[in-house]
Amino acid sequence: MNYQQTIDYLFTRLPMFSRIGAAAIRKDLINIYALCSVLGDPQKKLKTIHVAGTNGKGSTSHMLAAILQTAGYKTGLYTSPHLYNFRERIRLNGAMIPEQSVVEFTNYIDPFINEIDPSFFEISVAMAFDYFAKEQVDIAVIEVGLGGRLDSTNIISPELSVITNIGYDHMNLLGNTLQEIAFEKAGIIKKNTPVVIGELLPETKPVFEKIALALDAPIHISGLNRAILEWKYEKYRSTVTVADRQTGEQDIFQLDLPGYYQNKNLLSVLETIQQLQQKNWKIDDRSIKEGLSKTKKLTGLQGRWDLVHTQPDIILDVAHNEDGIKQLIRQLEIADHHHLHIVLGMVKDKEIEKILKLLPTQAMYYFTKAQIPRALPEDKLAELACSVGLTGKHFPNVKTALDAAKANAQSNDLILVCGSVFVVGEVVS
Repeated sequence: MNYQQTIDYLFTRLPMFSRIGAAAIRKDLINIYALCSVLGDPQKKLKTIHVAGTNGKGSTSHMLAAILQTAGYKTGLYTSPHLYNFRERIRLNGAMIPEQSVVEFTNYIDPFINEIDPSFFEISVAMAFDYFAKEQVDIAVIEVGLGGRLDSTNIISPELSVITNIGYDHMNLLGNTLQEIAFEKAGIIKKNTPVVIGELLPETKPVFEKIALALDAPIHISGLNRAILEWKYEKYRSTVTVADRQTGEQDIFQLDLPGYYQNKNLLSVLETIQQLQQKNWKIDDRSIKEGLSKTKKLTGLQGRWDLVHTQPDIILDVAHNEDGIKQLIRQLEIADHHHLHIVLGMVKDKEIEKILKLLPTQAMYYFTKAQIPRALPEDKLAELACSVGLTGKHFPNVKTALDAAKANAQSNDLILVCGSVFVVGEVVS
């Protein structure tokens, strides 16, 4: 098979969460262990950082990778889902895995697929571990796909674990309470391995503390040692002043990830880097600042308050759950624009009405859907939105919705595309 044939095979042959939802999820780690056994257990040959959380884990993973590769380490990065190209999931020093490596891996593993019956995600995780091991990376940043405890990435023994935050998402798989969701995320905490917690809530604090104590895992809360003193937003970049709570010393960071919500992720990243330094990873201040200022350029991150067009500004953001939308609304409130146009599509298994009630009623909406079975039909989305006071028209695909928004927008307006990773992934700018 050539590369395109290989990708078509992987997408159609294997159960894929983005297409069919929960039915694609394996509720144990049997398959991923079997796949990696066939490959010689590449995960055991890697030094890793494991990142989980309801929101922010992708941005946090990319920022950490940018800093590590700037510090001179050969750095792997595994994230999911991809926006435009499958190879985005597996990167080495920012470069996507070569097409030929995807083909060769698939050809090698193909005889075992009928025997093991893996999911698409399990295959992609095994591919990442195999590629990073063959390339002898110094360290790999591994983002959890969903949850943590039973996620296919959870067979690594990381240098440290990071849990960015806990919010309501994927409740049909992770539980209906913050405590239940926190328990699943806390499944990535390993014995005698430090864990950085980005945000503690009254509901989640005892969960994390109990599991960390049982595993003798040192727990570090990112907001305890540092605080954000000032945040400035200009020309789609941000300047953040961070103060050390103990000494009062201040430091200034330039971020090319401009969303206000990146402040929380920044604190998690800085705490994580400090813990790595204490484990003798050589990361100086210059590498931290340079990596943070060039995260998008160094690692290819897209879809986080991502400006893809001007006059009018078109912003792409993958926010798709209640907490993510709340943060996005806060960003909208400080964004400079005349009229607001929102291209919105969602998948069926979200808390749709709760999310719709958070959105601004003064915007013009263009309801649409991604071309996947999980997508909520655009007419149904428009009907639900109308019931909470949102007005607009519906369109059968993302392109026609965005074209309509462009036709209606003036040069000083703002067009926001959000609601689903898969909607953003279908934007052709």
